[in-house]
Amino acid sequence: MNTEDFTKAQGHWILAKMGKRVLRPGGKELTQKLVDALEINTQDNIVEFAPGLGYTASLTLNAHPKTYVGVDADEDAVKLLKAQIKGNNIKFLLGNASETGLEDNSKEKVYGEAMLTMHADHRKSEIIRKAHRILKKGGVYAIHELGLTDVDENVKSNIQKDLALSIKVNARPLTQEEWKKLIEKEGFKVRKIFTNKMHLLKLNRIIDDEGFLRTLKIGYNIFTQPQARKRVFEMRSTFQKYEKQMNAIVIIAEKI
Repeated sequence: MNTEDFTKAQGHWILAKMGKRVLRPGGKELTQKLVDALEINTQDNIVEFAPGLGYTASLTLNAHPKTYVGVDADEDAVKLLKAQIKGNNIKFLLGNASETGLEDNSKEKVYGEAMLTMHADHRKSEIIRKAHRILKKGGVYAIHELGLTDVDENVKSNIQKDLALSIKVNARPLTQEEWKKLIEKEGFKVRKIFTNKMHLLKLNRIIDDEGFLRTLKIGYNIFTQPQARKRVFEMRSTFQKYEKQMNAIVIIAEKI
């Protein structure tokens, strides 16, 4: 989570350093739909892949699951989460989502947000397979990712290239049908799909996600730090360029 060099830092950590808490492509609205669709109860053992700043973890824990485990590959993120979110039934583990060390067939629900997009398709499949292995039969797997609408391979390639340059992550978003096929190929049945516009850096979305006062704080932080401002404007420009070709998607699937 090194954000000291704004020219090299990943985009989501720059936004976090500016004060942004909601960093998912579909915003708070789509994250809430994911959590609601999971129908979490007090008997659920839950795993979250890449909890990041812990926003969704807090929503999950408000439903009082039996156990919660967050797995993140970022050491600083894990330290932050351990310091901020505590409980006898709560664990945060350092590791990759594809290598959790968790027992097979041991969890009722697994979810991850804005992390599969950051991997090549074969790595996406590895992570989905891990979710399948640790879930009990009938368990629920949910994702919240960056999607593509009507695009050909040339446009998709241009989007991937421009995203890599602006957010410093090799993002690989997929169309709804591609996401669906990828998940169902690993032994799941898709039950629900929700979409939203990818307006992560639109003013109205930021106010909705963060509230008016925090939005003012974020704006102040951006405009008083020139290097950060340059990167945020680059990201916003890329998102605007492909506004009609990108969206956010939540998929709820059942292990069959």
